[in-house]
Amino acid sequence: MKEPISDMDRIMLLIQEGEGLSVEFKERYTPRIDEDIVAFSNARGGTLLLGVRDDNTILGEHLTNDLKARINSLSRNCNPGISIEAKQIGKIVAITVPEGSEKPYACSAGYYRRLNGSTQKMSHAELRSMFTDNAPILFEERIANGLTFDDVSRAKVRNFLKEAELRIGNTGVPDFLRSLGAAHGTSINNAGVLFFATDVYRHLRQAQLTLLAFKGITKDVIYDRRDVRDDLLTQFNEAMAFIRKHLNVRSEIQGVNREDIYEIPLEVMREAIVNALMHRDYNITGTQVSVDIYDDRVEITNPGSLPKGLSPSNLGKVSIRRNEILSDLFFRLHKVERVGMGIQKMKKSMLIAGLRAPEFQPSEFFTAVFHRPANFALKSSKADVTLNAAPNATTRSEISSEISSEISSEISSEISSEKLLLLLTDRSTTSAREAAAILGLSPRAVEKRIAILKAHGRLKRIGPDKGGRWVVIK
Repeated sequence: MKEPISDMDRIMLLIQEGEGLSVEFKERYTPRIDEDIVAFSNARGGTLLLGVRDDNTILGEHLTNDLKARINSLSRNCNPGISIEAKQIGKIVAITVPEGSEKPYACSAGYYRRLNGSTQKMSHAELRSMFTDNAPILFEERIANGLTFDDVSRAKVRNFLKEAELRIGNTGVPDFLRSLGAAHGTSINNAGVLFFATDVYRHLRQAQLTLLAFKGITKDVIYDRRDVRDDLLTQFNEAMAFIRKHLNVRSEIQGVNREDIYEIPLEVMREAIVNALMHRDYNITGTQVSVDIYDDRVEITNPGSLPKGLSPSNLGKVSIRRNEILSDLFFRLHKVERVGMGIQKMKKSMLIAGLRAPEFQPSEFFTAVFHRPANFALKSSKADVTLNAAPNATTRSEISSEISSEISSEISSEISSEKLLLLLTDRSTTSAREAAAILGLSPRAVEKRIAILKAHGRLKRIGPDKGGRWVVIK
């Protein structure tokens, strides 16, 4: 029988996994850690590690009697008071914060909550939505009856580790799942089932995705269909493959590299698919997430109306997560933003591509509609995309003689720069070479754009070339 994981091994696993819903790193003690303490109490509880940088580097912090007294004083002065445990584990001070039983909790600066890997101040709408009296156990936290760790697919765990770029050494699967919030004690919860169960559909029949391609603009003729009844990462990958298959694509030359341009930006489709899988109401049985591709549009639908406290008017402005554990797991897979700005990002990407803004139709089911450009096949440059998509724009043949190569190059450079900013917002630790590979540009072109963006105050670097991160300045 495998021995229980030690405190030191548990802390090293948390550092390896990085910040998330229940883990926060601080280089050193500051009085502002009370914001993180109340945020953990308002969520699922968590661990605050002092002496660790955001890039997982261990700097060290010493838990003196004076420091311990300061930490305990901060937690007692929260409203209501919070009972925490502060321990010296190796070079690190670990502060364990339990989930609160008297939510909501506040510190001197206000009410805070965890959103993926960050602590954020809560708005009035978020307070009303998230903290109601006698709230039931959420779907993702419910124990999956009859399942044991033997029902977990080791292959799916390996795929998750690969996508998340994690190495857990000799840590066992049970300890790893518990650290992610996908298991409690000896039991797996529904979040664990949705990501790691060998047979997801057998345990959760509603955990399925339907992919449909129609001939025309109605549902009369289906010419391609795929039903995916597997874990959420598989559903995401299958959806993206189906979308790539059925969207029109053309190629452009960027320097010496070829770049495939899809009629709807793939980053928009990715964001929409993740939102549907992450935010759907899994309490509603007999339903599924749907991706419907028509000749003129793509519709992505997930079961569930807007969460309580979120209205159509503040959609994209206020971030309320229905499934916090699932959101955190997608965040660790680099599929979702650290802060909930997915809708704003989709709108901006569509605008940059010269396309109509997406439409969001909330009701008992939430539908996102993305319009396909009617004349995509006639376009040969990003300049044409921008001009042809504008209302009342003249035809390509009428304007082609008016667009010089210089203007076309400037527009292409501007759009590539915006794509680079979107990428670095999403993946702040991406290197210039990695960004070049993702964007289909040469490393030299990316480095040039980075230099220009830094000079214009749009981008800055924090930390060294290796181990640092980018900060996009709005």
